[in-house]
Amino acid sequence: MTAEHTRPPSAETVEALIRHRLSTALGGWRGSLETALPTVVFVLAWSLSDHDVRSAAVWAIGVALLLALVRVVQRSSLQHVLGAVFATAVAAFFALRSGQAQDAFLPGILTSAGFLLASLLSILTRWPAVGFLVGAGDPRAAEDPFGWRRDRGMVRVCSRLTWVLVAIYVVRLVLMVPLYLAEQVTLLGVAKVVLGWPLWVAGLAVMGWLLVSGHTPLEPEDEPVLEVD
Repeated sequence: MTAEHTRPPSAETVEALIRHRLSTALGGWRGSLETALPTVVFVLAWSLSDHDVRSAAVWAIGVALLLALVRVVQRSSLQHVLGAVFATAVAAFFALRSGQAQDAFLPGILTSAGFLLASLLSILTRWPAVGFLVGAGDPRAAEDPFGWRRDRGMVRVCSRLTWVLVAIYVVRLVLMVPLYLAEQVTLLGVAKVVLGWPLWVAGLAVMGWLLVSGHTPLEPEDEPVLEVD
């Protein structure tokens, strides 16, 4: 299969190709709703049940499983909702284990810290994290998941976009860590929702601006990216 068969007709630049690939790899509003709703339910149940962590956890897991059941009935993709079910289960485990509602948000905080470090490391090693999203949108991903690295321009642009991810994780940690330490459960719930899809939309808007303003030419796909010593 030639490179022309894997690129959209209008993809004459790296930025255009990345826009096409990201639109394929990322979920839409429904996946974001499925991620946020269990958190909203957890905080509401915790507030209305006189701060009963167990009841709040059961309600949150129940909603996540219901969303998954709807997907099964509709025979649609379970990719995003299964992530929500897993995240909700882990959050409930942390909260139930300690008996403290704020600990339901600890896995998300730790995950953001881990992704922050991983994103920085990916830029330094010239394996930018956004590149893997771009690769996921490639029709040949199963055969050649790292094909995007053959284009030096692709690696450079994906590195710039990964800095946007770094900023997102920094914002999350700066806002949520103080709330966690202060045991502000309701505000943690609000922050998690606001710093979820809305923050991603803002980040994608910045990425979109970078992609629209850039005009990096595509390079032949048969030439690997050289590592920097």
